[in-house]
Amino acid sequence: MLALVSYDIVDNKTRTRLHKFLKEFGLNTQKSVFECEIDHLALRRIEEYAAVNLDSGRDSLVIFTLCKRCQRSVAVSGLGIKLLTTEYLVL
Repeated sequence: MLALVSYDIVDNKTRTRLHKFLKEFGLNTQKSVFECEIDHLALRRIEEYAAVNLDSGRDSLVIFTLCKRCQRSVAVSGLGIKLLTTEYLVL
C-alpha cells in the first residue's frame, strides 16, 4: 500500500532520529513528508516507533494510506515527484 507519512517534531534530535528511521520505509519527498510503499507490518512498525519515541503532547505524526484509485488521482506540480512504485530487496 502507498502511505504518506507527515510529521511535526519539536525536538531536533527526535526529529533527526525519526527522519533516519523513516528512510528505511520510503522516499523523503518534502521536508517532513515521506511517501512509502509498505505493507501492514511496516505500517505497524512506524506506529510503534511513534508511540515509544515521540512526545504525544508536543509532536505529531500522521499516516495517510492511499487506495489504488486514490493513487491514480494524485496530482504533482513543481518540483514534486509522483511515487508510482518502489522496488526493493530485503537482505
